[in-house]
Amino acid sequence: MSLFEAAAKADELAQSGAERELATLRQQWDDELESAARSADYRERAVAYRAIGQFRFRQKLELLRRGLDDESPAARGSALLSVQLLSKGSPGVVNSMRPQLHSILSTDGNQAVRRLAIIGLRNGSPQRETIVLLNGLAEDDEQEAELRKAARTVAAELKKRAGPKG
Repeated sequence: MSLFEAAAKADELAQSGAERELATLRQQWDDELESAARSADYRERAVAYRAIGQFRFRQKLELLRRGLDDESPAARGSALLSVQLLSKGSPGVVNSMRPQLHSILSTDGNQAVRRLAIIGLRNGSPQRETIVLLNGLAEDDEQEAELRKAARTVAAELKKRAGPKG
């Protein structure tokens, strides 16, 4: 079984609530995941960063942070997908990475990666600076239409969750 296949199996186990089996699988694949995340091949790194979320590997947040800074857009995108998975129902993951997500959102050269950062911010706490940043992107005519739409949607969701003060 490859890391890709093990991660897909881990995701199935996580979704079904099979915590014991998931923990066993995490233990079996821990070293290989770490090794793949350090690979010279961006494709292996992308699989590893994606696997962190599929394994629900909260102990690997530091490794995931490195993935957000990876030179490869594919690896950064995979890391962002894991941030999104790990932050569902737990805004602490997004909140702890918020400055990095804001930086990606503001400066990344890849539009798909920027949209993934927007979607990841959806699961964080509704903080004012995030809402202001998203609203700014939504109103910037120089931004791609899909990016503006995603920013507008997530800003509205966060503002609604923030309540009357937001």
